[in-house]
Amino acid sequence: MKTQVGIIGGGPAGLLLSQILHVAGIDSVILERQSRDYVLSRIRAGVLEQGLVDMLRAVDVAGRLDREGEVHTGVNLAFDGRVEHIDLEGLTGGKTVTVFGQTEVTRDLYDARDAMGGTVVHEAADVTPHGFDGGTPSLTYRKDGMEHRVDCDFIAACDGYHGVGRQSFPPGTIREYEKTYPFGWLGILSRTKPVDEELIYANHERGFVLCSMRSQVLSRYYVQVPAAADIADWSDDRFWDELRARLPASVADVLETGPSIEKSIAPLRSYVAEPLNHGRLFLAGDAGHIVPPTGAKGLNLAASDVHYLSEGLIGYYRTGDETGLKSYSERALRRIWKAERFSWWMTMLMHRFPEEGGFGMKVQQAELDYLTGSTAAKTAMAENYVGLPY
Repeated sequence: MKTQVGIIGGGPAGLLLSQILHVAGIDSVILERQSRDYVLSRIRAGVLEQGLVDMLRAVDVAGRLDREGEVHTGVNLAFDGRVEHIDLEGLTGGKTVTVFGQTEVTRDLYDARDAMGGTVVHEAADVTPHGFDGGTPSLTYRKDGMEHRVDCDFIAACDGYHGVGRQSFPPGTIREYEKTYPFGWLGILSRTKPVDEELIYANHERGFVLCSMRSQVLSRYYVQVPAAADIADWSDDRFWDELRARLPASVADVLETGPSIEKSIAPLRSYVAEPLNHGRLFLAGDAGHIVPPTGAKGLNLAASDVHYLSEGLIGYYRTGDETGLKSYSERALRRIWKAERFSWWMTMLMHRFPEEGGFGMKVQQAELDYLTGSTAAKTAMAENYVGLPY
C-alpha cells in the first residue's frame, strides 16, 4: 500500500488530521491498534475551544456538533461558600466554548472518513515506523496473521502517550519534562440534569470538585481523591455525599443524583516531549504532551498540533516548501507550553494540597477572591480558557 501521509492512531487527532488532508487533496492511511468499537467506548472530556469548533466546521464535521453541542458563554468558580461567574464571552470579545463529548467528536470524524472513502485500518498490530530519518518512510503492521507495509512521504504519530511513535525516536533525541500530582479525579457519568447550565470548578478544604455535563440530561462530575484511591471503595452514594459536601449549599441543594453509568479514576500529570519531530516522523496530541484536565486542554491541544502539522503538510504538497514542516515543532510547542502553564495554574489553584496546610488554602482563597474581583485577572483566565490563537 502507498500513500502520502501515514498516520498512527485512529483517535480524534489522527482522524481530524486525515480529514483535513483529504479535503486538501492529500492521501492518508490511518493505522489503529484497537477496534473501532473500543475507540468509541472511551469516555473523555468534552469542552471544545472555539478554534477546534472552527476546524471541524471547515472540514464539514460539525453538523451534529452545531445541533446538539452546548455553547457556554461563561464558567463558574466556587470557593469559600460562594459561586462567582466568569463571563468568557464578554471578556474575550465574543469567544465561547462548546460542551460536546470527545467520543461524539470521534464518532463524527469516523462518519466523515467513511463518507469520503478514507482508509482506516483497525486492529493493526505491531505498527512500526521505518526510514523516517531519510526520504523513504514506511509503516509495517500485522493484521489477520499477515504482515503489511505502507510506503509514505511522512509519518504522523497520533497514537497517545504509550504509542510507538515517540518510542521510535533514536535514543537521546528527545528531552522530557514531567510533573506528577499526588491525587487523581474520580469521575462518574449519570443520566441526571446538570446542577448548573455552566461548568462549576470548586475549591474546598476537602478537595476539588468539577460539575460538568454532556447534555441537558447527561451529567459528568468529578471529585479529587488521593492518587492511591481504590474505585471499589467508592459507591455511588459515597460519591454523591462527598460531592454535596464540597459544593456551596446553594448548589448542593439542587443537585440531582442517580445511578452512575460509568465510573473511573484518572491520575493527573503534566508532560512535554521536545522536539515533536525527528526527520519525517511527527508527534501530535498525547504522543507529545499530557496536561492535567483542570484547564480542559487535552483534546484542544491535540487539535492545535493538527492545525500546525496540516498547515505544514499542505504547504509542502502545494508548493514544495518545507518551511511549515521544519517549524512545526517550534510553533506547536510555543502554544503547548502556554496551555501547560494554564493547566498547571488551574490545578494548583483549585486542588487541595494537604502538605500546604491551612496557609496554602488561605492563599488559594485569597487568589480566587482577587481573580474574581479583578477584570484584568478574569480576562487573562478567560482568554486562556476559551483558547489562545493558533
